[in-house]
Amino acid sequence: MGLHEEMVGIGSCALDASRELVLCSTRKKNTILLEMADALDERRVDIAEANRLDVEAAKAAGLSPAIMDRLALTPTRIDGMISGLREVAALMDPVGETISRWIRPNGLEIIKQRVPIGVIGIIYESRPNVTVDTAALCLKTSNAVILRGGKESVHSNAILADTLIEAGRRKGMPEHAIQLIRTADREAVRELVQLEGYVDLVIPRGGEALIRAVTENARVPVIKHYKGICHTYVDESADVAMAVAIAINAKCQRPGVCNAMETLLVHEAIAPVFLPIFAKRAIDCGVILRGDAASREVIPAMQVATEEDWSTEYLDLRLSVRVVGSVREAVAHINKYGSRHSDAIVSESEAAQKIFTQEVDSATVYVNASTRFTDGGEFGMGAEIGISTDKLHARGPMGLEELTTYKYVIQGKGQVR
Repeated sequence: MGLHEEMVGIGSCALDASRELVLCSTRKKNTILLEMADALDERRVDIAEANRLDVEAAKAAGLSPAIMDRLALTPTRIDGMISGLREVAALMDPVGETISRWIRPNGLEIIKQRVPIGVIGIIYESRPNVTVDTAALCLKTSNAVILRGGKESVHSNAILADTLIEAGRRKGMPEHAIQLIRTADREAVRELVQLEGYVDLVIPRGGEALIRAVTENARVPVIKHYKGICHTYVDESADVAMAVAIAINAKCQRPGVCNAMETLLVHEAIAPVFLPIFAKRAIDCGVILRGDAASREVIPAMQVATEEDWSTEYLDLRLSVRVVGSVREAVAHINKYGSRHSDAIVSESEAAQKIFTQEVDSATVYVNASTRFTDGGEFGMGAEIGISTDKLHARGPMGLEELTTYKYVIQGKGQVR
């Protein structure tokens, strides 16, 4: 059997499973999710060993620190996958929810109702926890899922998927509701994103090169974000201690992820006070600062920032710094160079906060908080299937509601037009 025929077979099985999933009750889905959580808990040692093989291979291949960080399944991250399954089970099931209803003058009752999307393909790199998070969210929303992880996490993805599938089977999950593409052939990705009639939506999670390749080849809808160029703007009215704490967290807490700060903007009135305190803390954390002329007047040790720096997603301990003259200048910079992901203002001024939140064109906009909170779990979604910087049909962290669409159910009593 050739690759094309194999992928069509996977798509056909997923389509059949999606039609069975529509008939699954919320109680049954929750029972399956809890069984999956218990199964992961029981196989901790096996999961850790499989992940060790991937981590050692990645080290030998010289993969970047950002990829290594995403790849590792620490005990805490295994705990997170298990708790994520249980949290998704505890969340309200959006499938079947009535979004709105109204009655027309002719007596027709029109009901707008949430329904599953159908079959969702997930293409991801590095992060094996995506296997669990996406399977959980898709199952809860009665969507069949086709998973295609990266070769760097092949052992981790296989054991996680097998554990979920076996646990689901024990509790009556439809066959092929969760499938993992196991071939390393890159052509499998192209085949997946061209499965018209079988796959309803593809969500790529990974680097910009992967997402662009998926988008360029896709014949089915794609929800994406190319990169996370996130900003923190420190306004002239900011509490300095708060601003330092937020900026350090946004950059240093986990620099290799898409919601970490890549550019710091500072109002010229507060820069002489704020920047020396921040720079010392940042440098102590290992951050390499690259600044414009105005910021280097305050901190001469900064490297020179180039035009390219403003649009670079570093994913490491490098940070671009720019001094601006107003909140609107900060907004203009963000809208020009940002990626519509996550941006924050630190300010005590309600007027500045309003300008920032209204005019920054990003999926998530923060006031006096770190951009590191852009995450499905932190938003109370239990887990997330990705973070979208698109505007249709989902934006920001994608949880259960974002994995549904809707249809109209019209109740009549014999009306004809």
